[in-house]
Amino acid sequence: MSTAVRTQTPSEPATGEIVLAVNNIEVIYDHVILVLKGVSLNVPRGGIVALLGANGAGKTTTLKAISNLLRAERGEVTKGSIEFAGERVDRLSPNELVRRGCIQVLEGRHCFGHLTIEENLLTGAFTRRDGNAAIKRDLEAIYEYFPRLKQRRGSMAGYTSGGEQQMCAIGRAMMSRPTMILLDEPSMGLAPQIVEEIFEIVRKLNSTEGVSLLLAEQNTNMALKYATYGYILETGRVVMDGPAQMLRKNEDVKEFYLGVSEGDRKSFRNVKSYKRRKRWLA
Repeated sequence: MSTAVRTQTPSEPATGEIVLAVNNIEVIYDHVILVLKGVSLNVPRGGIVALLGANGAGKTTTLKAISNLLRAERGEVTKGSIEFAGERVDRLSPNELVRRGCIQVLEGRHCFGHLTIEENLLTGAFTRRDGNAAIKRDLEAIYEYFPRLKQRRGSMAGYTSGGEQQMCAIGRAMMSRPTMILLDEPSMGLAPQIVEEIFEIVRKLNSTEGVSLLLAEQNTNMALKYATYGYILETGRVVMDGPAQMLRKNEDVKEFYLGVSEGDRKSFRNVKSYKRRKRWLA
């Protein structure tokens, strides 16, 4: 597989090799509804990049465009291109993309409720051809990252907690031995303590295993705490991007996404989005 190094623009997250490049894509549903409008982003190899925005901004659609799951929902990428590890992949099947090392963890966890935790994890290895011994070693490694799953390995996934199901979904993705994970709303519906635990495990997977992550998340504060770079989506467009620390300090981001403002607090409803975009892009 080719691993060409791309030349970067000032908005790209870091110098070095780019493992995922989304180039000016548009997405249309049902041949009519324009959802994404010229979205571009890059993820460096071994990095964590956050894709931020309110509900309906286009985060999930962006991830599904990358993982080629749009067709199941009557959506398609009509313009632009998507490259993974230096090769164009936006015409591949989801299965082919997983074999190349890029996998999505869907919003809402989506475990197989009638299977045990361990059976769920093993389904993640269905694309592998390296033998049962290697799969067993990786299964034990997943249990080291997720001790809760080891305790519940024989339990039906449908009867475990939301946090345990989220851990199971991430562990299942890791069983495919990915080089990149697209992680969609991992904090949704979980208690803050569990969210912190999951993000810490994600960071450990990134640093220890070298897995690159594109993280779509409404919890902007949590995402920017763990990511090194971020893109903010609004109504299907990237309206701002930059290093995570810069975004955390930006007054507009603090006010409209982190709930913090200097001086008199403005009403989110009374500020038109196009004015915010104009101010951000100035």
